[in-house]
Amino acid sequence: MNSLKNLWSPLPNFPSTDNCSSTLHTPDLCPIIPKMNITNRIKNSQYWEVVTVSLPLVMSIAGTTVMEFTDRVFLSNYSIDAIAASMPSGYAAFLAMTFFLGIAGYLNVIIAQYTGACAEHRIGASLWQGIYFSIFSGLLLCGIAFTGEMLFRFAGHPAEVQRLEAVYFKVLCLGGGINVLATSFSCFYSGRGLTRPVMWINTIGMLFNIPLDYALINGVWIFPELGIMGAGIATVLAWSLIAILFGIIIFTQENDRRFGVWKNRSLDWDICRRLMKFGVPGSLQFWLDVFAFTFFAFMVGRIGKDQLAVTNIVLSINSLVFMPSYGFSLGLSTLTGQALGRNQPKGAIHATKSTLHILMVYLLLMTLVFVFKPDWVLGFFIPDKLIPAERAAIAHIGAILLRFVVIYLFFDALYMVFVGVLKGAGDTYFIMWSTGLLSFLTIVLPIYIGIEHFGLGLYFSWSCITLFIFVSSAVSFWRFRRGKWKEMRVIEDGV
Repeated sequence: MNSLKNLWSPLPNFPSTDNCSSTLHTPDLCPIIPKMNITNRIKNSQYWEVVTVSLPLVMSIAGTTVMEFTDRVFLSNYSIDAIAASMPSGYAAFLAMTFFLGIAGYLNVIIAQYTGACAEHRIGASLWQGIYFSIFSGLLLCGIAFTGEMLFRFAGHPAEVQRLEAVYFKVLCLGGGINVLATSFSCFYSGRGLTRPVMWINTIGMLFNIPLDYALINGVWIFPELGIMGAGIATVLAWSLIAILFGIIIFTQENDRRFGVWKNRSLDWDICRRLMKFGVPGSLQFWLDVFAFTFFAFMVGRIGKDQLAVTNIVLSINSLVFMPSYGFSLGLSTLTGQALGRNQPKGAIHATKSTLHILMVYLLLMTLVFVFKPDWVLGFFIPDKLIPAERAAIAHIGAILLRFVVIYLFFDALYMVFVGVLKGAGDTYFIMWSTGLLSFLTIVLPIYIGIEHFGLGLYFSWSCITLFIFVSSAVSFWRFRRGKWKEMRVIEDGV
């Protein structure tokens, strides 16, 4: 208990830097500046560094999440079958991409540690290994795209929902390689702590996607009415725009001179090996996490179409609320990687405390909204065309499910914070095995047995999800407190 309390202790202030030639910016190496005004104190605090790095990542993830959110809002008003199909097929497509996205995304940690070690000449080579991996991923995802009909037939959902699920899954997987490439490109900036370009480019992609999404789903302006297929096409085109914009700003003469983004484009087996060694376990953890929730959504679909639709609505709301936790986790991985690259783990500990403080305040506000205004939140997703009795039933069940979200929100944030530190250090094997074991014991096995053999329903399934998040947060905190991550590195010695 004392260990947990220490995470809430006051934090020292210290200036930060974005370049290797400046003074190292750990709390214990910097002088205390007397009579500092409040503005400078904020900007020189660890909170400011965490917000500066993490908030743009939150906003960039918001772009992706808002694209998914608008898909489901537009589809929920298009037809009840479309919204019922969008979540399982969207999760399945994301599950197919997750393994590749996780590996490509681990470039963030590699580049962060090279940045902390002032080894800028290795950054361009690292980026190119991500590009090569993205091409390979795209080819595999094109093959996976054609397995959708078999997959959703096995799930046993209603026939009209199966057909829509297969269409959405196919379109997203065919464009999945572009998403992996955009993720690799983004690491060039996020790994160096320069997250504003990531935010702006993803925001442009989001703004491009929303009107196109509406037009292709409903058939307005010059566009045909494509329903759920249109939602998938709009998403893939937004990914393409994001990748193109990143390519334009990355491959410049200045970046080639400083980082070797052109001249270091040969295959580097040492970086490839490190990317696979640390990225695959971290990616499998992410994959297992998504798999558990995908399995959950599939099994709820076996209870009934209405239960599936309400679950999809609440999970869509949850994804929006979860977004800052995930963004700050990525930012914390960057700060941890840079701190360990400088051989100064204390910087990572202070960043962890700051991140926890910020997320707890945010989640308290979200909890108040869910507790006191559930009807307002759910109203965005409930189709107007439903009769009043159906709308009331969905609103009632949705309000109960939001209470489950309220219960596990804080534990989910704790889990993401500690996992962010462990990933930033390279402790990915532990994350992989613990996530796999816990997801099987608390989600997959009990939900399957409960629904198939004992006829347990929707609330039992959501209880399993809550248990998984609670136990995962406890295990990740235990690993963090042991401190083995402080000695880990994902880059070679002597850079």
